[in-house]
Amino acid sequence: MLPHTRVEFHTQDEQLQRLYNTAVQKCRNNLNTFAGDQVLVEGGGYEKIWLETQPMGGEMYAKHNMTAALNNHLLFMRHQREDGRLAGSIQGFPDGTVEAQFNKFQGFCFPWSALNMYYWIGEDRQYLDQLADCLERFDAYLWAVRDSNGDGILESWCKYDTGEDNAVRYGDAPNYAIGEVPPEGSSVVPMASMDVMSFSYACRDTLSEIGLIRGDMAAAKKWRAAADEVANTIGQELWDDARGALFDKDKHGHVIDVLCHNTLRCMYWGSVSPYMADRFVKEHLLNPEEFWTPCPLPSVAANDPAFRNAVENNWSGQCEGLTYQRAILALERYGYEKLVTQLGKKLFDVVSKGGLLFVQQFDPLTGAPSIVDPETKEPLPPDTDKEFQDSYGPTLLSVLEYIAHIWGVTMVRGQIWFSLGSGSPYTYEQVWGEHRYRVDSDGKTARAFADGREVYCGECSVRLVTTRDGKILYKVEIE
Repeated sequence: MLPHTRVEFHTQDEQLQRLYNTAVQKCRNNLNTFAGDQVLVEGGGYEKIWLETQPMGGEMYAKHNMTAALNNHLLFMRHQREDGRLAGSIQGFPDGTVEAQFNKFQGFCFPWSALNMYYWIGEDRQYLDQLADCLERFDAYLWAVRDSNGDGILESWCKYDTGEDNAVRYGDAPNYAIGEVPPEGSSVVPMASMDVMSFSYACRDTLSEIGLIRGDMAAAKKWRAAADEVANTIGQELWDDARGALFDKDKHGHVIDVLCHNTLRCMYWGSVSPYMADRFVKEHLLNPEEFWTPCPLPSVAANDPAFRNAVENNWSGQCEGLTYQRAILALERYGYEKLVTQLGKKLFDVVSKGGLLFVQQFDPLTGAPSIVDPETKEPLPPDTDKEFQDSYGPTLLSVLEYIAHIWGVTMVRGQIWFSLGSGSPYTYEQVWGEHRYRVDSDGKTARAFADGREVYCGECSVRLVTTRDGKILYKVEIE
């Protein structure tokens, strides 16, 4: 039986409380049932579970609903093909049937969250074995199929492989890639891809971690070496040291000269070195002419010729809720906890000022929500009387997750993170099975409790990383 989870968050910051309450309520609207299994769909007009969003989103939602969180991973594992390929999306129908769709990869935000679910559900070894088998088979599939020219760099074959809908840098590439041979007729794809290489890195990195959990040091070392091999290739073949960023290459081996946010994606997967991450963050992510715009994190640097401030679903410019969602792990992996706090507060401000609309995209120059038709994603006037997109899951879950990482509690790899942000007085409690973790704060000082026992009393602006019984392992500054 899965552990019960529940969150209670109360703050004297009325705007933040409204934001939190609205996000919680709208997330419930995205719960659905696929052939008897409760899942959390992407929402905002996207009524499937997608590999690039919903395992990650499900794990974030484990704080509130463990059943949907687990099913958002299990469905992808259950529908894995015999050749190892994972579905890019899974759709449920009213007649109770489910369709696994293999016409694109649609990103791969799966391994890290899937392993964290192992801890959320109580360290079920059968689940761990299933996950290990899934990742090993998918990694083998990638190298059997997606290095079509044998140069040792995995390829993206269509826009939807990396989830970059309408991206200028993909040129004449198709949206879908059906079959196991690269599409013909495009001047860009098959593209040597930092993303798809990182899919493999993430599989191998997680398999190494699973080896350590099992006490199988030979497997841990094997997969660590295999992951490092992929990371080294990314650095040697796709990293431009003069520019401090990663760049993909087209089918002819030419660099695709578009400064996109995808180096940050690779930080999410952990496939870049600390040196590379620091270069990208300091030289590009924090550059107000590029990615640190009034509303940060455009998909393409705001001063790049390929930048398009397009309201409709387009990964060539506007800030995406999904990028904010991935940025949390991406930045925390490399020690940028303070930057996560800054980004979260900027997102809260943008969503609140935009009328508590949880849309897919925001204007990077003004922060205005992009109002679109929920089905077609075509632009609508801001004062439209037609139905428009709202309840977009990645934006909803980003808000809830940033709150948890600034003023709340979360669980990472079996450890408890108490994040004690400053500001208005607040309380945050996370129920996880028989455990109760709580923060009480007046906004300047905070008290942290594990199962009713005080484990900390002191100044805010830090994160406590503790054991499940509240023993403090270390502290990290978050402000």
